[in-house]
Amino acid sequence: MAADEGGRRSTDRSMHDVAIVGLGVMGGAAALELARRGARVIGFDRFEPPHRWGSSHGDTRIIREAYFEHPVYVPMVQRAFVLWRELERASGAALLQQTGGVMIGEPDSALVAGALRSARTHGLQHEVLSASELRARVPVLNPEPGMVGVWEPRAGVLAAEACVSAQLGQARRHGADLRYDEPVSHWQADGADISVHSARGRHRARQLVVCAGAWVASLLPGVALPFRVERQLLHWFEPAATAAAFTPQRCPVHLWQFDGSRFFYGFPDQGAGVKVAFHHRGEATSADAVTREVAAAEVDDMRRTLRRLLPAADGRLRASTVCLYTNTPDEHFWIDRHPAHGNVLVASPCSGHGFKFAPVIGEIVADLVEGRPSRFDLGLFGWRA
Repeated sequence: MAADEGGRRSTDRSMHDVAIVGLGVMGGAAALELARRGARVIGFDRFEPPHRWGSSHGDTRIIREAYFEHPVYVPMVQRAFVLWRELERASGAALLQQTGGVMIGEPDSALVAGALRSARTHGLQHEVLSASELRARVPVLNPEPGMVGVWEPRAGVLAAEACVSAQLGQARRHGADLRYDEPVSHWQADGADISVHSARGRHRARQLVVCAGAWVASLLPGVALPFRVERQLLHWFEPAATAAAFTPQRCPVHLWQFDGSRFFYGFPDQGAGVKVAFHHRGEATSADAVTREVAAAEVDDMRRTLRRLLPAADGRLRASTVCLYTNTPDEHFWIDRHPAHGNVLVASPCSGHGFKFAPVIGEIVADLVEGRPSRFDLGLFGWRA
């Protein structure tokens, strides 16, 4: 059974060691790891996960190792690769398909320079390809003159909803009490403990972990938080030509920086079409007020980019959907204790690039709950203005 910061253990059967609010990929990972370690876990989600209202849906997510955002992420994602494979074995679900990946842009772009920095810092296997070499290797990619690609072999595709389902299923197998369709209205300090108030009553816990994504600010009243919720669009297109060239065996995951600071990414076709999206530059919104419909003009905006960079994907639109990013100003994660309540941990805003890290963040959360030092450098992820 897990100890809290003061080393106490829950012997009161009405008292949980940890309450978790939000059971998307981050909350699910935390619930699994804490329950696996023997903690009495209760978790809440306002919907029934996996669902399409937050940040953990959309069929697929990229996992990549030459991490352009900062070299500090590389040991974390390397551990995540191991943990996703362990979850596959435990659950029997297919979660991760290795396809290789390529980061494409001008040589001095943040994407290319950052990927190379991480690759060289950590001695990762990689290649730098010219635009012509990249077109020869992956004919459906159309990099512009002057662009280069950083190729990494370990990158691949995570099955988003299957990952969340597997985590929650295993968390329950280890004894977690998971409450779906049960929104949490608020929590309060109750002496040295926490009272969590949900739609169905009051629940007590030694510690609270907030993984509520776009709803996180509503659960932390009175605290100045610099988070920005951003509306993001995902599209699936039928290949216009050479459909066989988009199979996972022939098409890697790909991330582009173009026109200065614009980012675009895409996946191979696993049967639902070629999934593509812009990374950031979405409109500011909130979880409750976001526009869920995708306008024709927004599809046309994506088509203009496809015609430049991925023209063979510019076929019939199969589907579009909306997801939410919860961004920090520096786009690094936020994993730290509440400044006024040491038994409340926030592990949520991941700025649109956190999904791949979920199982290792689950381990980090469990270590922090148990009062153990993390094996990873968390310096970028602390509470900040």
